[in-house]
Amino acid sequence: MSNVLLIGKDFPDSLDFCSSLCLQENKIFTNQNLEEKNINPPQNVFTTNWNKASAISAHSFIIKAETELQNINHVIFYFDSQNFTSKFSEDKTEEVAAANDCMINSFMFTANELIKRIDQQKEKITVTFLLKSYPSKAEVLSSAKNISIVPATNLVSSAEAAFEKFAENFAIYVNDRDYLSVILAKCPFSNEFYNDENAIANWVNESYKTISTQKNKQTVKQALNWVKVGDRISSGFKLFR
Repeated sequence: MSNVLLIGKDFPDSLDFCSSLCLQENKIFTNQNLEEKNINPPQNVFTTNWNKASAISAHSFIIKAETELQNINHVIFYFDSQNFTSKFSEDKTEEVAAANDCMINSFMFTANELIKRIDQQKEKITVTFLLKSYPSKAEVLSSAKNISIVPATNLVSSAEAAFEKFAENFAIYVNDRDYLSVILAKCPFSNEFYNDENAIANWVNESYKTISTQKNKQTVKQALNWVKVGDRISSGFKLFR
């Protein structure tokens, strides 16, 4: 069993993902969407809410997670572009600040506060950056496959690109810590698991178990390799293609 801190995909949007992790004997702490309080989390899923525009609130969120779970073994930063596209479906000026808080600032605030706690405790932990991408306007326009979908807005596509670079730089920044491992995982729109949150969660869980039992410290090259969801994580990591 591992204790999981899930950041990015709020409950109940993450219901299937969380439920699958719970079936693998994990406990999860995550944020709950205040607008959907009528859905109760399953057993071993604990929720709270926090102000994503506030670093202080991010600190409190992590402390609450530690209090509920006792200790955190696995942190998952989950950027689901399709889910965010449903929330930020128009490129309106009045949406920019809220979109940045939700899709960029919240990840940075929690990551920075998390590193402080990890460095204080120096206990073994794995951080997974899970990017479930969604076609941008440019990708839909240039695709030879005639994708018949409403593409992501500029707000979401820009935030997705920021998340990818943030994940890579996080992996470099923390690489000197023997107690911290990083998994960078991509699930593109063409992935067979894309619409199956249960399969994605099971893959993430198995990947965590693989890397958490490795004896050798990750190299920078290994930490920076994006792994395709569904591929097997090995000691060398399979590079995303």
